[in-house]
Amino acid sequence: MVEEMVSLGFKRIELSHGIRLSLVPGILQAVEEGLVRISSVHNFCPLPNIVQHAAPNLFQPSSKDSRELTLWQSHSMQTLDFAVKVGADRIVMHSGSVSFFFFSPEVRLEKWIDESEISAHELSESQAFLKRRDKAMKAIRKAAMNTIPRIKENYEKLLPEVKERGLKLCLENREGMEEMPIDTEYDNFLESLGEPEHALYWHDTGHAQIKHQLGLIDHREHLEKMSPRLGGFHLHDVSEAGRDHQVPGTGTIDFNMIAEFVRPEHTLVLELSPRLTTEEVLASRDYIIGVLG
Repeated sequence: MVEEMVSLGFKRIELSHGIRLSLVPGILQAVEEGLVRISSVHNFCPLPNIVQHAAPNLFQPSSKDSRELTLWQSHSMQTLDFAVKVGADRIVMHSGSVSFFFFSPEVRLEKWIDESEISAHELSESQAFLKRRDKAMKAIRKAAMNTIPRIKENYEKLLPEVKERGLKLCLENREGMEEMPIDTEYDNFLESLGEPEHALYWHDTGHAQIKHQLGLIDHREHLEKMSPRLGGFHLHDVSEAGRDHQVPGTGTIDFNMIAEFVRPEHTLVLELSPRLTTEEVLASRDYIIGVLG
């Protein structure tokens, strides 16, 4: 796996939340031999041995279940220790979600979108959609009032371990409406955690663009607001139909705008669909290099 990435010209890679335990010895050997450097790891990494597929939301810091929170904490700790082993200083984190006992406002809204056959890039111009979206967000914001303090408490338990190891937790913006924190309140949530050297923001361009298409944020304004705490990027494009993890430069994202916020200290990761060909991966790399100069 590592050799294939290196053969494509990549010298630094992120280890994702799909790394099985069986892959770890080979990865450690590649790092020790200087074949590759690890820029970041994505919680949970390596995977808990009870699953064999990517599962970043297997345990959530938003959970009401104390057993799940214990597992979230212990597997997050394993990720921190693994990051130290491979020499990465950034841990990309998902922060959980709100939950609903009887129904999900987001699922109900997605069903309406599918039935309406409105293209993703046209949603924010539909009054019928906006009315339903705002109703869904009202329910999500209400649920978040009890959920956000729980997420904050669990991050605060983890942060001393992060500081001790000299690492940075990078909280990723998410594509789901029910995933936390709510984008418009992301800056306030990070501010409440303190620790500006160890609790950062991770900008996923595709996720932000999906929220932009839904009219929930303005992509540029959101990135500008979060830039003081920015630690890195997941770079991929979004089609007009709303499909993400596409080749940068082929979709709806203005990467020249993205480039305005990139700084030397940021970590840049191409996060592409596994369906893309080798040629498309190389085209993605070359496009980003060209945009960033």
